Amino acid sequence: MQSANKNIEFKDLGIIDYPEAWDYQERLFNTILDIKKIKRDSKETIRLSTPNFLLFCEHPHVFTLGKSGSQNNLLINEDLLKAKGATFYKTNRGGDITYHGPGQIVGYPIIDLENFDIGIKDYIFLMEEVIINTLKNYGIVSGRLGGASGVWLDADNKNARKICAIGVKTSRFVCMHGFAFNVNTDLDFYNFINPCGFTDKGVTSMAKELGKHMNFEEVKEKVKSNFIGLFS
Repeated sequence: MQSANKNIEFKDLGIIDYPEAWDYQERLFNTILDIKKIKRDSKETIRLSTPNFLLFCEHPHVFTLGKSGSQNNLLINEDLLKAKGATFYKTNRGGDITYHGPGQIVGYPIIDLENFDIGIKDYIFLMEEVIINTLKNYGIVSGRLGGASGVWLDADNKNARKICAIGVKTSRFVCMHGFAFNVNTDLDFYNFINPCGFTDKGVTSMAKELGKHMNFEEVKEKVKSNFIGLFS
């Protein structure tokens, strides 16, 4: 029978173009699915375990649109995109439009939820909890906004602002894509979209909230530690 594997293999991809990171995710994602298919199709009882991965990276300026989103939430045309040194891609994750860029921790967990005995709602809750706990390490109080994924500050009032977006794809309990956590992010790029489809909510970063440039590597290490601690 399948042996549950809660170990998580971590890799920091550094600065990488969005399509290249997406292709890399897909390869890992399909590797896990292939192992699960071998198990399902086997006529014998075989002992298999599926791997789990956690990728960190930064992307050059890019806007990505989830499969349920509207391209109308991209507020600039192709010429202005090029002028800003940005690109745009439609993706196969859930959610609407978001921005990725330097100073943002993009986390791509590619994991088999069956290894952790959780469903997709619990998975998203735990990803949010990773960021909430990381922010708590820096004295920033954050939480959730009803009806919306991600991590928010002042979620219960008109000054609600998102600091981390979440969007995933799942198949047979295997997940890819993940979270985008604003640390030292240039927030001006959010002026070119309706972030996550919202027109009445703000966006923020750790640097903005604390009024200083953050030690990016230190924050990454805390996110990694909190993720592995909560999941494994």
